[in-house]
Amino acid sequence: MRVAVAVAWAAAGPTRGTRAGAASTPGASSDEDAALLPRVAAGDQRAARVLIDRHAGRVIATAQRLLADGAEAEDVAQEAMLRLWRAADSWEDRGAKLSTWLHRVTLNLCYDRLRRRSKTPRQTPLDDAPEPADPAPTAEAQLAAGEEEARLEAALRSLPERQRAAIVLRHLEGRSNPDIAAALEISVEAVESLLARGRRSLKARLTVEGEEATGMS
Repeated sequence: MRVAVAVAWAAAGPTRGTRAGAASTPGASSDEDAALLPRVAAGDQRAARVLIDRHAGRVIATAQRLLADGAEAEDVAQEAMLRLWRAADSWEDRGAKLSTWLHRVTLNLCYDRLRRRSKTPRQTPLDDAPEPADPAPTAEAQLAAGEEEARLEAALRSLPERQRAAIVLRHLEGRSNPDIAAALEISVEAVESLLARGRRSLKARLTVEGEEATGMS
C-alpha cells in the first residue's frame, strides 16, 4: 500500500512543494470523494491521484503553517494520505467528511512532530541558512515583507497547539467554525474560545515585538 501511495503521490506532481496558502482543487463534494474511496481501496492509482490533487495542497499548507518547514509539511501530507488509503475500505463507518477527517489527522501528525521538536532542539544546517539580504533599494520592500511574515510565524509558534490550529484553520485556511470543531473534536463554543484567546495572544505578542523593533519600551 505504501508503494502504491508513493507512486500516486509522485504522479500527482503539482501538489509537491505546494506553498503555504495554496488551496486544494475546488469543486469536489463529499459524495464525490466517497465514491472514489472504494476504487482507492482496490488499488486504483488514478482515483488516488484525483484525491491527492483535491486535498493534498490544503493539507500541505496547513502543515507548513503549523510546522514552518516545507519538507516536514510534505512528509506529513504523505503520511496523512497513506492513512486515508488504509481507511478507504471501511470509510462508510467513519461518519465524517473526508476533508474534516484529513484535517484531524494532519493536526495530530503536526502535534506529534512539534512535541518531538520540543524534546530535541533542532539546528539549522549551514546550507539551509538564509542568504544575506540584497542591499539594493529595490529589495527593501521584499525584505520588510519577509520580516513581517517571520514575525507572524514566530507569534503563531508561540501559541498553544490548539489555539494555533484554530487560528490557522480559521484565518489562514478559511475553514468554518463547525469544520474546525469537527477537526479538533471539540464544540463550536470551544472553537470560538480558542480563537478569541489566540487572537488576543497574537495581538499582544506582535504589539510587543513591534515596540521592541522600533526601540519603544
